[in-house]
Amino acid sequence: MDFSLWTCAARGHETYAPTEPELAVRLHVATPAGESWRCLRCGDFVPGEPRRSGPADDAPEVPRGHLLRDRIIMRLLATERIIRALVLILLGAGVLKLRGSREHWKSNWDKDLPLIRQLADQIGFNPDHSKIIKGIDKAFTFSPNVLTWVAVALFAYAAIQLVEATGLWLVKRWGEYFAVIATSIFLPLEIYELTEKVTVLRAGALLINLAAVIWLLWSKSLFGLNGGAKKYFAEHHSESLMTVERAAVAAQSEDRTERIVTQRP
Repeated sequence: MDFSLWTCAARGHETYAPTEPELAVRLHVATPAGESWRCLRCGDFVPGEPRRSGPADDAPEVPRGHLLRDRIIMRLLATERIIRALVLILLGAGVLKLRGSREHWKSNWDKDLPLIRQLADQIGFNPDHSKIIKGIDKAFTFSPNVLTWVAVALFAYAAIQLVEATGLWLVKRWGEYFAVIATSIFLPLEIYELTEKVTVLRAGALLINLAAVIWLLWSKSLFGLNGGAKKYFAEHHSESLMTVERAAVAAQSEDRTERIVTQRP
C-alpha cells in the first residue's frame, strides 16, 4: 500500500511554492492545462495553485514513505489507548457511584442475580465460576474508603493512557519514550494474569502491547537502539522532499563552482 497516495486521497495534496527561484523551478512545471506544483507528500505534480507558499525554511515537514506509515501505526495505537482510557473512566465513575449507594445497588444486584443465573443456565454458562460475578460480589463488601482508592487507581491509570495517547497521536519523541515505559511497566501484570487463566482478550492485549514496545524501541531507535537519536533525527530530516530538493540544488551549485574553477587558465 502506498500510504502517501492514500493520505493525499483522503486529505488532499500538500503543495508548496518556495520563494527561492532555484527551488521553485524543481517543484514547478508548466503544462498546456496550466501550472502544476509537486506534492511534498506523494511527489506527484498537481495542477493548480500551490496550497502554501513562502521561504523554503518555512515549508511544512510533511511525512512520507515509511515515516508516514509509522505515523499511521502510532495513531492507531493512540486510538486503542483512548478507548482503554474511556473504559477505565467509566469503571472509575461506576465505583464512585457504588460507593455512594452500596446498599441500594446490592439490593438490586441480589434481585437480578437469579435472572442472570437462569439465562446463564440456558447458554451453558456457570456464573459461579465467573470472575466478573465474583468481583461484583466482592465489591459490595469493600468499605467506602477502599472503593475511593479503587476509583483513584482507575482514574490514574486512565490518565496514563491519555498521556500516552496524546504523545503517540502528536508523534512526539517524549510520547514514544513514555509509551514504551508505561506499557512495559504493566507487562508483568498481564503475563501474571495469563498464568491464572488464558483468554482471548488477555492474550490479545499482551500481544498488542509486546508488539508495540518492540516496534517502538526498534523503529524509533529508542534508548540508543538501532542507531539511536542521531539516526532518528537524520532519517526524519532526510525524508523531507524539500530537504532532498535543497540538497540537490546545493549539489548542482557545487558542481557549477567546480567546473568554473577547473576551466580557469
